[in-house]
Amino acid sequence: MTADGFRRLALTLPETYEAGHQGHPDFRVGKRVFATLAYPDSSWAMIKLTPAQQSQFVALVPKVFLPVKGAWGLRGATNIKLSAATRAGLQPALAAAWKNVAPASVRTRHQESDV
Repeated sequence: MTADGFRRLALTLPETYEAGHQGHPDFRVGKRVFATLAYPDSSWAMIKLTPAQQSQFVALVPKVFLPVKGAWGLRGATNIKLSAATRAGLQPALAAAWKNVAPASVRTRHQESDV
């Protein structure tokens, strides 16, 4: 997976748009960030999972998913090693992160979709 591939995949999620913070491109639904590119560097991305979701993805594909160091990681922030990621493995994780932060009204509008 490349950074552009990650970007394209994230932008397929309903009502997602790209913005940025602290010098990193991020992906938002509503006003909330669910994924970030280039964190901690250009070979990584980050998604906001719950701790339980993080444990599941790390256990399934430990070469792709890794808890972010520190308190953010304990709350579910999860790094993704882009070079090891595939579309099939990343899509469910991105969808979970999207659902975690999407406003209820957005989730309701798109409950029939594959998110």
